[in-house]
Amino acid sequence: MTQVETYLLWVGHAGEGRDVRNLYAKEIRAVVQLAIEERSLELPREMILCRFPLVDGCGNDTALLSAAIRSTAVLVSGKIPTLVCCGAGMSRSPAIAAAALSMAKSTPPEEALEIVSRHCPTDVLPGLWQEIVQNITW
Repeated sequence: MTQVETYLLWVGHAGEGRDVRNLYAKEIRAVVQLAIEERSLELPREMILCRFPLVDGCGNDTALLSAAIRSTAVLVSGKIPTLVCCGAGMSRSPAIAAAALSMAKSTPPEEALEIVSRHCPTDVLPGLWQEIVQNITW
């Protein structure tokens, strides 16, 4: 899991969302889980868990995408240490993290994706990014 520096935001894969010891070590208080193919995380009661079953690519429900982005943006704006995770941690996680940063900090989505990409490996599928940018009201 990699922190997007200057923000209390981490991007990672599903296994990192299950690593409770490491979540505690990094003082992460919220996990946004995005992978439809992964089983729901089992976190301690004091941790926030938001689960949005997204596919990696085209075909996501706009309302579900919006809920994932807005929820993550609220956590970022509230300075709550948050991990955003998906299957491999390279497409949905950085895309939703970037969209949330864009919303929380009023920056263009592409600029926010560049910020996230400087901190972690990314391979955002173009169809997913297009759905995010075209269908979400900033």
